[in-house]
Amino acid sequence: MKIKVINPNTTWTMTDKIGEAARAVAAPGTEIVAVSPAMGPVSIEGFYDEAFAAIGVIDEVRKGEAEGCDGYVIACFGDPGLAAAREVARGPVIGIAEAAMHAASLIGNGFTIVSMLERTRATMEHLVHAYGMSHKCRNIRMTDLPVLELEEEGSNARAIIVEECRRALAEDHSDSVLLGCGGMSDLMAHITKEIGAPAIDGVSAGVKLVEALVSLGLGTSKRQAYAYPVEKVYTGSFSQYSVPARKA
Repeated sequence: MKIKVINPNTTWTMTDKIGEAARAVAAPGTEIVAVSPAMGPVSIEGFYDEAFAAIGVIDEVRKGEAEGCDGYVIACFGDPGLAAAREVARGPVIGIAEAAMHAASLIGNGFTIVSMLERTRATMEHLVHAYGMSHKCRNIRMTDLPVLELEEEGSNARAIIVEECRRALAEDHSDSVLLGCGGMSDLMAHITKEIGAPAIDGVSAGVKLVEALVSLGLGTSKRQAYAYPVEKVYTGSFSQYSVPARKA
């Protein structure tokens, strides 16, 4: 099985961390290919960033289809480009926010999301609602840390995140915390040990969900919503994304 794990931003130190987290949980025989797009934002901290990151995600899924990938994980907690990527892919495509929320719903009655900049709260709120998890999400806590602070040596970002996770358990009465950024993927074991409760990394959960779906012989349904894109010409700088007629 070959799974492509896509970090939608272009910061490769984060991509390397994400790849390590994915390989740590992958089953024997599962090949993890961790990538960043060739173009896009260095971090994703708003709707503008997400719009451009989605193009890079779609580009990597298109490449993955030619490379024989069996499934994909989108390793950003905003799940940018998820629906469009599913239109392109034969196999399953899982966003880490969706994966983390579903995992949390199976092991506890309520969860708290702990994430980064306050301005991205709206994205988290939208996804909680879109994934039908409003009755499970106890709170969304933003540390107001820039995403790239997770990559800085000597940063106190880890300590701030751990403390916010502790507050989530004490004040929100949550059963688990969701690590609301792909850049936190290396913190799952550490935070779980520190707080004495599950800290769920969506990258790890996403990999296991893709493995399960592929093992069951399940790919993306092409019947309605995620049917392949309509044959169409794109113009200007997007001409490379024109959709050719599919062979019968």
